[in-house]
Amino acid sequence: MAKKLVIVESPAKSKTIRKFLGPDYVVEASMGHIIDLPKKTLGIDVENNFEPEYIVIPDRRKNLAALKKEAKTKEAVYLAADPDREGEAISWHLKNALADEKNKFYRVTFDEITKDAVQAAFKHPRDIDMNLVNAQQARRILDRLVGYTLSPLLWKKVSRGLSAGRVQSVAARLIVEREEEIKKFNSEEYWEIEAQLKRKGDAPKEKFKAMLEKYQNKPIDIKKHPESEKVLEILNKENYIVSDIRETKRRKKPYPSFTTSKLQQEAFNKLRFSSVKSMHVAQTLYEGVEIGSEGSIGLITYMRTDSVRISKDAQDEAKKYILEKYGKKYYPEVPNLYKAKKRAQEAHEAIRPTSPLRPPHDVKDYLTPDQMKLYTLIWNRFISSQMTESILAQTTVDIKAGDYLFRTSATKVIFDGYAVFYETETDKEEEKEKEGRIPQLSVDEPLDLLELLPSQHFTKPPPRYSDGSLVKALEELGIGRPSTYAPTISTIVTRDYVRRESGYLKPTELGTIVTKLLMEHFPKVLDVEFTAKMEDELDGIEEGEIDWKILLKSFYSPFMHTVEKAKLDMKDVKKEIVSTNEICELCGKPMVIKWGRRGKFLSCSDYPRCKSAKSITSGVKCPAPGCIGELVERRSKRGMFYGCTKFPACRYTARKLPDDKEEAKEVI
Repeated sequence: MAKKLVIVESPAKSKTIRKFLGPDYVVEASMGHIIDLPKKTLGIDVENNFEPEYIVIPDRRKNLAALKKEAKTKEAVYLAADPDREGEAISWHLKNALADEKNKFYRVTFDEITKDAVQAAFKHPRDIDMNLVNAQQARRILDRLVGYTLSPLLWKKVSRGLSAGRVQSVAARLIVEREEEIKKFNSEEYWEIEAQLKRKGDAPKEKFKAMLEKYQNKPIDIKKHPESEKVLEILNKENYIVSDIRETKRRKKPYPSFTTSKLQQEAFNKLRFSSVKSMHVAQTLYEGVEIGSEGSIGLITYMRTDSVRISKDAQDEAKKYILEKYGKKYYPEVPNLYKAKKRAQEAHEAIRPTSPLRPPHDVKDYLTPDQMKLYTLIWNRFISSQMTESILAQTTVDIKAGDYLFRTSATKVIFDGYAVFYETETDKEEEKEKEGRIPQLSVDEPLDLLELLPSQHFTKPPPRYSDGSLVKALEELGIGRPSTYAPTISTIVTRDYVRRESGYLKPTELGTIVTKLLMEHFPKVLDVEFTAKMEDELDGIEEGEIDWKILLKSFYSPFMHTVEKAKLDMKDVKKEIVSTNEICELCGKPMVIKWGRRGKFLSCSDYPRCKSAKSITSGVKCPAPGCIGELVERRSKRGMFYGCTKFPACRYTARKLPDDKEEAKEVI
């Protein structure tokens, strides 16, 4: 009979590690958190030093009862939740809930679910790390204090069902402010001029291009068409002479293996995965995939990390693979090491394949298409991180035309190095721009002008955030941590503060109103620097430098003072009623525009005696043949879409209005 109980979070994880442990172990899953703050109340005794009032999550009571029954017959319980703050807190709650005089409790952690890593962890168990637990408690309580205080205020002033959060509201602020930048942006005209040139004596087909860069040794800035015409008139009369040739070698170092944020950025850029999708797929690769006769195997290391460290064993396996497949010139004399950012959890590793000797094509038949795409991305990035740098030769040629200077350049790959395996989208764009052929030229050589090519351009506003670029911004600003990026974006999309349009994040009118109200009355809570400082202080708790309850106290008093003031001063959007010419179909009274949790809607002015309400139409007629309805915004579990007002008689739906030329589909 088994004498030891192992508790992990998920059935998939338990299935994978079960085979690595002998018959003395029983492995069960807690299904995540079993104990947490209550949903319907604040659950924090602010008068008693912020003591949390933890309860057993109702849906987890059966799980806990089963674990208690199992633990009673075991001499030892091993708590093997994920190696982060959340995992430490889950383990601590389980220990408190299952505590028995007969049991001994041990904490075990591993960054990868492989036989060697799991068995090594069980040989070196430890106690619960209360610094990690307290950091998690502090974050959870801070977020609860903000969310459960601000959300009811929004319910009162705007609409029920809204929410605010310490990190989510700052993320929404970034998106709203970017949209305002875009709206305020004034596009300016500018002109570029290229010259098509050739060596004297060469055939016209040997032509090459050079871009006008300077006038009288200063960067040229041509604003309008008449100005470009004057420049062209002068340039057509000038002699073109090579004034300088520069040849340089450039070395490009490989990128380190992925951290959580970098994985989410690249997965969006290369695969168009949202942050939530990236983390969901990565979780399945981490917890285990059935690989034929091998059974369930964890294919990647833990996917929530800000470390770039790589284990010696992984480096050795990567070296073996690179030397066998590519040869000595592709492996550096000294293994590549990468510097972590401040406060990175160096006990963790970067995200990498658990075995570099298991390339994607070996497991392709066992993975879903999305798993294959993400595993390939992770595997390629890791292998390339251990390879030699690329060496590029860049030739730059300056060409004088009177007081004007043209410039052309071309890049040649001398040695591809890591790029044989992995390039970012930025790398590809840079190389594409610098590709091209330049003939063998010499200084003072005269050239023939074949043609001048003027082109009109307009400055562009900053782009909207994507999942990838928002994660990058949050990381650079110090907001959130690896485990928070995906749920933060998911929350603001689910709350309809933000919608995805062609993969980019655009604030809704509701999201803009809520964000501006919070910014006006809670500038400190939504302040980027304040939020980043709070993250550093949470890290300080983890490292034992800061007392978590003192941190909560320093935040709470001034915060509640601001809340009380906002209750009096915040604009009541609910009372802002806009009249319309629409007539209520039930009672004949005028309809008015009000706000609800899904945004604006039409309501009878005689509410609550008449409860007639309907969506505001888009003004676009339904394109379904023979239909006389209009399209209105609707929402489903899959997000916002447009549907016909004549539903269910007409089942036309589209993700975008037909003017956007989005293919429509019928709902079956």
